[in-house]
Formats: sequence, structure tokens, C-alpha cells
Amino acid sequence: MKGMAADPEEYDMGELSRLSEIENSLAIFCMATYGEGDPTDNAQDFYDWLQENDDEDLSGLNYTVFALGNKTYEHYNAMGKYVDKRLEELGAKRIFDLGLGDDDGNLEEDFISWREQFWPAVCEHFGVEASGDDSSIRHFEVQKPPYDSKNPFLATVTLNRRLNKGGDRHLMHLEVDITGSRIRYESGDHVAVFPTNDSALVNKLGQILAVDLDVVISLNNLDEESNKRHPFPCPTTYRTALTHYLDITHPPRTNVLYELAQYASDPKDQENMRKMASSSPEGKALYQGWVLDACRNILAILEDMPSLRPPIDHLCELLPRLQARYYSIASSSKVHPNSIHICAVVVEYNTKTGRVNKGVATNWLKNKLVTDNGHKSTVPMYIRKSQFRLPFKATNPVIMIGPGTGIAPFMGFIQERGWLKQQGKEVGETVLYFGCRHKDEDFIYQEELQDAEKNEVITQLNVAFSRDQEQKVYVQHMMKTNKEHIWKLIHSDNAHIYVCGDARNMAKDVQLAFYEIAEELGGMTRTQATDYIKKLMTKGRYSQDVWS
Repeated sequence: MKGMAADPEEYDMGELSRLSEIENSLAIFCMATYGEGDPTDNAQDFYDWLQENDDEDLSGLNYTVFALGNKTYEHYNAMGKYVDKRLEELGAKRIFDLGLGDDDGNLEEDFISWREQFWPAVCEHFGVEASGDDSSIRHFEVQKPPYDSKNPFLATVTLNRRLNKGGDRHLMHLEVDITGSRIRYESGDHVAVFPTNDSALVNKLGQILAVDLDVVISLNNLDEESNKRHPFPCPTTYRTALTHYLDITHPPRTNVLYELAQYASDPKDQENMRKMASSSPEGKALYQGWVLDACRNILAILEDMPSLRPPIDHLCELLPRLQARYYSIASSSKVHPNSIHICAVVVEYNTKTGRVNKGVATNWLKNKLVTDNGHKSTVPMYIRKSQFRLPFKATNPVIMIGPGTGIAPFMGFIQERGWLKQQGKEVGETVLYFGCRHKDEDFIYQEELQDAEKNEVITQLNVAFSRDQEQKVYVQHMMKTNKEHIWKLIHSDNAHIYVCGDARNMAKDVQLAFYEIAEELGGMTRTQATDYIKKLMTKGRYSQDVWS
């Protein structure tokens, strides 16, 4: 059996039906869901093709789908479910049931459980026996200009300031210069940045594994048929690999623990690592408690398991790649065509083991000073398009709900509505619900927001200071206070609703508040109110940009 890994963006998916020309062929679609049930960037053309080609005949295609999603979000695994259903509608034959991966739980474990049932079903369908031999996976990768994930633009940092006046957190506003890059963005898009790992963590890994991090190395793929010769750009040094290319801060997945177990000299440690990598209830519980709940990264595991000292070559092979981090752009290209603004809170927290864990990207961005030892600081970045868009008609009212750094895209929206007013355009009501802990500490962008209200760009500014009084007040409480106004805007004036921020609690509480407003002022039952809000989402009048 031979396999090939293919990026749908790199292929003409209109040729999909030709897979039937290959005897005993099977297409496995791994489909992630992004935003409001949307396809990922590289699957957008494939999704459009599926929607537009009702006459396509895929009767000779054998397929199965594994979906990657997060139950925290409203449209859980929507893309995987759609592709699975749509391929069947076009005549393709489903060889094995749709698999659902939940990143809010353990995505890897979900995949392994699905895979364990998938292979026997495939072997039975094609009448073959599993030999246990390693598969030959071929990877194809094409560099695409101008600036994207494979070719990020090196933007210069022109401003980095702290937004909050007090408190123990650090909220920051950065501006990067994109002059001459031909990069275009719209309000609501995301900027992706490629961070680097903390040098202190990299040095500790070198010390604990007793290796010289500055040795020049080249990791070569032993699979001669593979087009991917190296796991990351080579030749390089261990220091460069651990700093720029490898994820050393996330808790390792179970497959990594399984591979590393062989290097533990203590049999008890070996047993525990293999147990954590197993699918037994006891093993899952141990992995959940000792690794995930304790937030142990690879360094913490090595520190707490002295008998485990793997060769650094194998560790570099096993660790996942360091991924780009996405931030909602806090500016409008109408006002700032050559600049992109980022609003973020620096992540830093204490773990159950007494360690201090720091977010890779936010701490890296915090240290991106405008000039560092006489050199200009730069950030590798590119733009990811979003469906989070202002209404096409500027006369439509907008209701924006974004506590904390969830205000980021709304700073762009407010700038754009202000720009439209300056052009003499008629602009509908612009209502903002913002929330923070204390008025005197973390009322970020206070001057900008109050100026926008003074200039009637923001027609109603509602700010919930959750901890300035004994009873906590959040944005959803302020919404209920203004329920008559909100209902008029939604039901009579065709308002568009935007929610940005925490998916786990805030977004759900806000949605519940809308249900209650629809029930009370629209005379609806809970079921009718739920359907009413869902229809707003379907029509693109209720958009969310949320994260967990």
C-alpha cells in the first residue's frame, strides 16, 4: 500500500473523479473547521468547488473523512461533516464512518481511536491483510509568492506600548510597518506572526540533555521516496532548531511520550510513559492529570523524570513544528494602509507544579522594542482572511461586543466607520459593549473610545467594569439593561452583531442574553428565540471571532 499526502490548495480538485482510474484507491480527507464553520484557507477552493458542482459524478471515488474541531465553538466540525455528506451526495462511496476530533479534549487520542477501527475496515473492504510494515508517505510542497505562511513578510515594529495603567497583567498595543509589501488587509482579518522560543528554555534543554547546542547538524529523512528531505531547514544547529522551528512549550502528545519511553532508564518511568500513551482509562487519566492538567512541557517532563534522557536528535524529530499565532487586527486599512495594529495580553501563569509558564508569542512580542541595541525589531507575518466583516451597507447599525483584548477587531471597525463619516457617507448606529476589570487599571483604548463617542462615531459606548463593585458586572448584564434598544436595532433596523473574545464563557453568555432578549421582547419561546438567533448567524448578521 502506498500513500501520498496532498494539500487541496496545490491540486485541481476537479480531477478528484479520476482517482477511480487507480485500482483500489482511497481518499482520506482530514478537514479542519475555522471561524464560523468555515473552511481553512487551503481548503477554500475545494469547498467552493463542492458547493458549485451539483452535476459532478464521483461514483468511482472511495473516501473517508476525519474532522478536526473544538467543541467549545458553535459550529463544531462543520467542515468535516459537510465534506462527508457532500461527497456522498455526489456519488462517492464512504468506506468508513466520519471521525470527529475534539481539540478541547484530546484530538490526538480521538484520531488514534478512530484509526484503530479504520484500518481493519479498510483492509476488509479491499480484501488485504495488514502487514504491519511502515507506510510510504510522500509529501509535496510548493513555495507560493508573495507573502503567506511559507513566505512571511518581515515587518518592522514601529510602536510597542503598554495599554493598561495598573494591575498585574500586561496588555499591549503593537504596530508593524508593511510599507512596500503590497500586503492588503480588511478590518476583521487576522495577522499571523511566527514567534521564537525563550532562549532560557532552550538553554535549559541543552543543559539537561548535556549537549552542545551550537553543533551544526542535518536531520535527513530515511524515506528515499519522500520529497521532504528534512523536518526543518538544514543544515542548522540544535539551538536554531529549538529556538525557531520546534514547539517546546506545549504539553507533548501521547505519541511523543511513547517514543521517548525507551530512553527512560527507570523501568517505573518507562511503564508510566507507555501507560500514558495507551488508550486505557487509567492511562488517559494519568496523561490528563500528570501532563495536561499540570501543564508540563518537554522540559518539565525531563526535570521531573531524571531517568529520562533521550538523544536530542530523536527529540528534535519528534517535537511538533512551532506554529504561527493569530491575532485579530486592531486597525483599518482605510486609515492605516501601511500599518497593522495588534492588541494582546501577555500570557503568564503558575502551574500546579509551581512553575511559571509563559506564552511563546505574547512574551516574544512584549520584548519587540522599536529599537533593540540600535537595531530595528522585526516580526515575520502574513495575513489570514476572515469572514468577520462590517456590513456592506454602511447604513446598517452594528452592535459590537468585545471585552478585554476582544476589542481588537472593533478598533478597526470604529476607525473604518469614522473614515466613512469623514467621506460624507451616511453611517448607521455604532454600538459598543466593552468590558474590563477596573476602570482605573485596564480600560484599554479609553481615550480613543471616548473621542470616538464624542465625535459620534460610536453612538453608544457601554463599558462593564467587572470588579469595581461587590457584584460582578459583565457585558451581558449591560446588554440586558439596554434590551429595548438592542431589540429595536436587531428586529427593526437590520443590525449586524459581532462578538469577539473568550469562546468558553463570554460568547455563550452573550448568546444566552440575546435568546432572553428575543424571548422577552419578541414574545418567543426559548426554541423560537434560539432559531431566531441561529437565522441571524446563517444570514451573516451574527458573527463571532472567538478563541478558547
